[in-house]
Amino acid sequence: MSDESKSSIVDVIGEFDYSTQHDSYNEKFKKWRRNKDNHCAFNYAANKNEKVYVDSKGFVAHSVEEAEKETLPHIFYIIGISALIWVFTEDVVGKLGIALFTLFGFDIHTNFFNSSIYGGSMEIVAALISVSVLKVAVPVLYAHIKFKLPSKVEFMRRMNNSLALVGAIAMTLIVCTAASLPTAYSSETKEIYDYFQSIDADLYVWDQKEFLMYTIFDVVIMSIISEMFFHGAMFAALRQFGDPFAIVVTSLTAGLLTQDFRAMPITMLVSLVAGYGMVSSGSMFTAISVSIVYKMYDLALLILETDSTEKMPLTRNIFMMTALAVGIIAFVVFWIGFVRRKKGGIALYSSEYSRWKRFGFAIKTFPYSAVILICLAYACVRLTQ
Repeated sequence: MSDESKSSIVDVIGEFDYSTQHDSYNEKFKKWRRNKDNHCAFNYAANKNEKVYVDSKGFVAHSVEEAEKETLPHIFYIIGISALIWVFTEDVVGKLGIALFTLFGFDIHTNFFNSSIYGGSMEIVAALISVSVLKVAVPVLYAHIKFKLPSKVEFMRRMNNSLALVGAIAMTLIVCTAASLPTAYSSETKEIYDYFQSIDADLYVWDQKEFLMYTIFDVVIMSIISEMFFHGAMFAALRQFGDPFAIVVTSLTAGLLTQDFRAMPITMLVSLVAGYGMVSSGSMFTAISVSIVYKMYDLALLILETDSTEKMPLTRNIFMMTALAVGIIAFVVFWIGFVRRKKGGIALYSSEYSRWKRFGFAIKTFPYSAVILICLAYACVRLTQ
């Protein structure tokens, strides 16, 4: 075959950069993408110089762009349904469930127009945990069933480079410190902490088993199942179009689903770090670690700020500066040992479509478009409260 003929052959699966992952992952990923019955697989292989006869159209030349345009809506439809389940469970099912328990005499109450829950501590923790698990676990299961990804591809589990884990945690500490300058903690974390602290002014919050139960659940369990959603099947399906696109879309989705303008920026930044860290290290454990570090940092600042003594500002600032210093030092080590030596990286994909054009496909795809509008509308309502 001449060089000219070779240059005319287009195979999007073969041209993808698989160097960032191991052979077992790559084989499973390629097999999933080559399945002709898989509408979510971006699969195109043809000679650019060849044309196919189509009734009423004559000889036409199919293109990579057409294949990409056909695949993206299928993927965003599934992501949209998954996100809609998340929103519906959090905003409707959870509140209806609480209202039902209130009718049966349980000490728990809520308001449909905000996220506040009132009542007994055990009832509140049980409700928060139940709704949190449902809103994430059901979308994870739905995406798993619809995308039909191999488990090794859906949940990246092999740590190819532990230095990337160090880099991801370093970037998380830097991002958290920068984000904590205007606000030291998320509104949701502050709300649950204020509740437990108000139960008994003489009782230290960590002595309350309900608060400890919720904290462990939120920091560890929710970090795991949330990353299974954002950086599981969703990420794997999107990375066919390059890791940068997948990282940005999952981060934007994570930010939107907070339904809170105050939480969106930091959530997106942390998700960006988690996505980059995962593909660089090869393991979802990195993304989970980033989420855990972020939530622990958030909680630590909140607890420090509850100190009513004059030493509080100094203690808080020492904590923030220490975290920043550790983050910078660890990032320098990561940069020298990983990035500069090019030991790994992210897989790129070049397309005739710009990233903005691809984002346009997402915005136009129902129900992903509906989720965007619902989340932004709910975030606007929260601003007025």
